[in-house]
Amino acid sequence: MTPLLWLALLLGLLAAATLILWFARRHLRRAALRALHDFRARLARYKLQERRLVKAALADDPAIAAAVREHMAAHRLSEEVVRRRVNVYVDEIVPHFNVLSYYKIGYNLAKIFVNLLYKVSVDYQDEAALAAIPRRDVVVYLMNHRSNADYVVVAYVLARGVHVSYAVGEWARAWPLEYVFKSFGAYFIRRRFREPLYHAVLERYIQLITRNGVTQGIFPEGGLTRDGRLRAPKLGLLDYICRTLLDPSFTRDVWFVPVAINYDRVLEDRSLIRELTDERDRPGRIAQFFTVASYLASNTLRLLTGRLQRYGRAAVNFGTPLSLRAWLRTAPDGVLDWPKEKRLPELDKLAREMLDRIGAILPVTPVPLAAAALLSFDQTVIPRAAVLERMDELRDRLHEVNGKVVRGGAGIGDIWDRAWRMLRMRRLVVAEGDSLVVLPRGRPLLEYYANAIAHLVPIRGPRRPFHKAHEVETDLPKLKKL
Repeated sequence: MTPLLWLALLLGLLAAATLILWFARRHLRRAALRALHDFRARLARYKLQERRLVKAALADDPAIAAAVREHMAAHRLSEEVVRRRVNVYVDEIVPHFNVLSYYKIGYNLAKIFVNLLYKVSVDYQDEAALAAIPRRDVVVYLMNHRSNADYVVVAYVLARGVHVSYAVGEWARAWPLEYVFKSFGAYFIRRRFREPLYHAVLERYIQLITRNGVTQGIFPEGGLTRDGRLRAPKLGLLDYICRTLLDPSFTRDVWFVPVAINYDRVLEDRSLIRELTDERDRPGRIAQFFTVASYLASNTLRLLTGRLQRYGRAAVNFGTPLSLRAWLRTAPDGVLDWPKEKRLPELDKLAREMLDRIGAILPVTPVPLAAAALLSFDQTVIPRAAVLERMDELRDRLHEVNGKVVRGGAGIGDIWDRAWRMLRMRRLVVAEGDSLVVLPRGRPLLEYYANAIAHLVPIRGPRRPFHKAHEVETDLPKLKKL
């Protein structure tokens, strides 16, 4: 074959490859538009911005430039070295959102995962207020953090309406989780990393996406609860978002929407409470890996053999949103301009108000209600009829404080049956005739689930013992006070 024919063949192949690539990109673009149309999703256009443009905006940011100079002076480093470190932080934080990855892969996997393990309940306490949020304003969902499944459950619930960019901890910065989360639009944060340069980059990124209307989801507690109770708030991300209002060109409002999540079974509950029962029993990373692998393998086997059972309820409640500009009108003048050590105590009031709103609408699923009833007797052996009576009393008290009892109108026997299936499956409680026996290893887990609703109905002290003195709890393991 002559050189001229080889050249013609090569040009033909290049033209064919270019045409195929053009058709593929066109098909993918149309598929992405169809997905957005099908889900009727509220997606900020900025999410579709090329990653390199976001990185360029951060590289040229005056606040980051000032932080670079301070870091150079403090550590006696060259600008080139510090800029390389900034680039590392930017690469780590900035996601590469993909519409098809989120709505075609992520949504379908979440749908399978959530519905395979839970029966999902969703409730809106003030739909009119949520619907009244102007479309041009920015929405930030503030959620309590009970499980790493929170990301999946809330994203699944909100998918047919809005895309949420999550703040994800460094636990997920491992292949392939890092790539998956970034393609879903999540940004990574380093917790307990105090370097000012890093926080300057993180703050400016969060303010950049807030200015551009990106809907975000953050956990004000800053991490998973270990004992089941709501934790004190962490103010870093909330402070960054609030200070977006210092930009005079930002004329929108920011709306904080409280989201309360609760489960009949938290997937990682035993590992969470280990450090509160015996710190020496806390497993290392290798042991945790094998535990997770064993869990996945056993549940896959149950699924294939048709023996996999749901873990009860996963319930999500959305509360009344709070306008940041309205809150600032009640706060001291210029609070966002104050020095950090003076500003944060004021913002702590905002964070605690939002956590109070979250706590007020926390769903009460059957297992936490049953756990609270069982522990209220402070005994190892309790008549089943007495437990049902106490559950009925607790439900009445919850109604008095406007507690959100899931299927609260059902008979108490039905609620107990749903809880009992989980308690028996987890080997927390066993039946002995007409009585129920709290097993020693089950006591900390019962306390963990009861603590989820303890702020709504403080558990009463024990009644007169139903059984002999030696059946009263003495040295059973309990969770440590945080």
